[in-house]
Amino acid sequence: MYVIFSGRLSDRIKHINLRRPAVITAAAAVVLVLVGAAFSAGLGLRSLQRRASSLELLGNWSAELLHQKALIDDTRLALQEKVNALAMRVGQMNANVMRLNALGKRLTRMANIDDGEFNFGSPPALGGDSSADGQPVQIPSLTAMVDELADRLSSREQQLSVLENLILTRELNKQVYPEGSPVENGWISSYFGERADPFTGFSASHKGVDFAAAEGTHVTAVAAGLVTIAGDSGAAGYGQMVEINHGNGLSTRYCHNEKILVKTGEMVHKGQEVALMGSTGRSTGPHLHFEVLKNGVQVNPLRFIGEVP
Repeated sequence: MYVIFSGRLSDRIKHINLRRPAVITAAAAVVLVLVGAAFSAGLGLRSLQRRASSLELLGNWSAELLHQKALIDDTRLALQEKVNALAMRVGQMNANVMRLNALGKRLTRMANIDDGEFNFGSPPALGGDSSADGQPVQIPSLTAMVDELADRLSSREQQLSVLENLILTRELNKQVYPEGSPVENGWISSYFGERADPFTGFSASHKGVDFAAAEGTHVTAVAAGLVTIAGDSGAAGYGQMVEINHGNGLSTRYCHNEKILVKTGEMVHKGQEVALMGSTGRSTGPHLHFEVLKNGVQVNPLRFIGEVP
């Protein structure tokens, strides 16, 4: 088998015998070179594709890492905000605890309770079973615990406030309720009720209790209240008189005094000196005529005096 070549510039004709070994070898070499080139080109193209795919994958990973980092930063910020909120709540609860401790101490003193029984200066004793299983506290659980404790503190504060008001009311009632003797040293010279009038000898109603003592003996208020009269009683015959309104329809009178120590409109406390004993008005000698009035009507002072000197 021959391949014939003819040239344009020459009339010579060349022919190649394809059956010759050299020609066959050269043709095979050319084919191998072409196949190798094609294979190399394919490998290069595949390598380029792989490299492009790897770069694209690396870019995706980088983007995902940046996204995860942003999520971590957001989570850290959210956790920090929760921690700050919890710290604020704990600070408020600490202030409430301090206020409750102060209130508890005041109530302990007001109620005359032994300090050792309710010691608000130290934490209460606690205990429990050492074999009890437990789990670490999580943020949501901790938040719920803080909320529950805050509610309990608020409830206890309200209860202690109510208790304080009750104790204050009780103490106020004790202060404004007439009780005890208006003179420290003296003796009862005339009781409440019917007696012979010391000036006429006729039977007459004595609307108070008389305390006899030395002239100038201190006269004290048997309850806190407002002074409504401080001066001469006029035609009533009580002489220099002090009248104190204690509220709840109760008032007291201190009569025949030598000197008045308070003024009308003045607030006085229980046990305060209001006058000095004398013998002014319709009197036979130094003494104190003491009256207790309920809704404007004299009642037996012995019900309020109790034990007297």
